[in-house]
Amino acid sequence: MDNFVVISGCSGGGKSTLLEELSRRGHRVVEEPGRRIVSDELERGGSALPWIDAGAFARRAIEMSIADRAAAASAPGLVFFDRGLIDAASALDHMTGEPVLAALGNSHRYHKRVFLTPPWPEIYVSDNERRHDFPAAVAEYDRLCTVYPSLGYEIHILPRVSTSERADIVLSKLNLG
Repeated sequence: MDNFVVISGCSGGGKSTLLEELSRRGHRVVEEPGRRIVSDELERGGSALPWIDAGAFARRAIEMSIADRAAAASAPGLVFFDRGLIDAASALDHMTGEPVLAALGNSHRYHKRVFLTPPWPEIYVSDNERRHDFPAAVAEYDRLCTVYPSLGYEIHILPRVSTSERADIVLSKLNLG
């Protein structure tokens, strides 16, 4: 859908902070499925966590991403997604070899422009919900830099500038700024 815009990229690269800024500016945003899943699994003692059962985690992220898209279908204007279906399907493909990316990536389209936050070691932090290290985050980013273009998306790598400047760049590239 042309009004569904993905902000993806490196874990700890400033995606969520950028989405908070876009929300503050009046745009609708959808929180990252992975963070919501980890929070829920930790709260209920579940095992669909990337460090326990990565496949179950990715499958749940796919389901949540599809539900997020359905919930946002009638929203007016742009809807910004903190990651999304392609990130989850790419992760499952990578971890298990299950060929879900091609099927889901082509049937559930987003805006042709996808914005990626690059690795930014100075702001990267691990926490209770992000337990992987920086090299793992960079490897994931590298996969996404290949996956999105392979599905016909035009990626825009955001510079390491202030959150406000990043938001301005995103909106400008979408002809809104």
